[in-house]
Amino acid sequence: MSSTSCPAAGPRAVSFWITLLLAASCGLIVANIYYAQPLAGPISASLGLSEKATGLVVTLSQLGYGAGLLFIVPLGDLVETRKLVLALIGLATLGLLGAALAPGAATLFVAAALIGLGSVAVQVLVPYAAHMAPDEVRGQVVGNVMSGLMLGIMLARPLASFVAEIGSWHTIFFLSAGLMVVLGALLIATLPRRRPASRLSYRQLITSMLGLMRTEPVLRRRAFYQGCLFGAFSLYWTAIPLYLSGPEFGLGQGAIALFALAGVSGAIAAPVAGRIADRGWTRPASAAAFLVSALAFVIPHVATPGTPVSLALLVLGAVLVDFGTTASMSLGQREIFSLAPEYRSRLNGVFMASFFLMGAAGSAIGGWSFAQGGWLLSSLIGFALPLLALVVWLSEPGLWRRGSLKA
Repeated sequence: MSSTSCPAAGPRAVSFWITLLLAASCGLIVANIYYAQPLAGPISASLGLSEKATGLVVTLSQLGYGAGLLFIVPLGDLVETRKLVLALIGLATLGLLGAALAPGAATLFVAAALIGLGSVAVQVLVPYAAHMAPDEVRGQVVGNVMSGLMLGIMLARPLASFVAEIGSWHTIFFLSAGLMVVLGALLIATLPRRRPASRLSYRQLITSMLGLMRTEPVLRRRAFYQGCLFGAFSLYWTAIPLYLSGPEFGLGQGAIALFALAGVSGAIAAPVAGRIADRGWTRPASAAAFLVSALAFVIPHVATPGTPVSLALLVLGAVLVDFGTTASMSLGQREIFSLAPEYRSRLNGVFMASFFLMGAAGSAIGGWSFAQGGWLLSSLIGFALPLLALVVWLSEPGLWRRGSLKA
């Protein structure tokens, strides 16, 4: 299952510093996918693109990430972990430099796809953390690492906005490329080796992923739940900047960046949910995550649009949608990582690819729905997605047996 260089199992098998390094690495790497999202205006002005065309930068990064989840992440069950992560970080660095130096749209689009493809390094590191952690604290360790990943997603947009105000839109890509070089050197020097025992061919590895989705009902359900919540999350963060910059609020890019910082507090959900899952309360915690995410789209409508109270409720909604999405992800990964240790990278690849594609769809739907019906239509769709997850959750086998909620 793992090489002899992984730490021995035990309550203290994963040190605080290794966990912190993995969490920080995941945050720094995944942020690369989202830097371009708030920079559509400066990029379009610099390269002569329409803002709609500039939006393809984020879409292509997400598509590259989705492709990497399906075709690269499973290699974590075959290839020594540090080497695979280093290769992926190198690919992301190449993409970041390409984006920073892009003379036109074609180069920028290719660079965006490379950034997404290389950023799947985070989904090699998460199963790696699960391998290192003993059963008793696996949810806690994975939750801590996932909190770093979610912080990266949430902080990427405001950070890109702040850096662009100080320098230019190129600056954030140059800065991140330098960070990736430092991070790669730190990981290769610090992380213990882990060489999987599997001897499958690459073709057998990829083919087996379809079998996992077919034979593992827990994987199917958790992928569906997270798809609904991540779709709502992506919709929220696509529509909200449009709403805040519109006539109701008239906020500038700096103010919108400060607004986005509010959602960062939702990242605390990952370690909390991990501890809850370790105690066997995954089912009720999942239902709570769905309800919290749905509530995020309801409460802003209590107040008159454009008022300070309305803005405060939108901030609260940002916290809730981030909290619910993060908690559900941590709960889901705790469950799927308990299925079969030798399949963890493939299980994670299928899980993440399934809901990440829904996230890309949520981004597209967020822009479309806001253009068609404003914040009202966007929030109605966003509200419906977590409720759909809750409806499917109500059909879980054995849910209504006495004492079955603790599962």
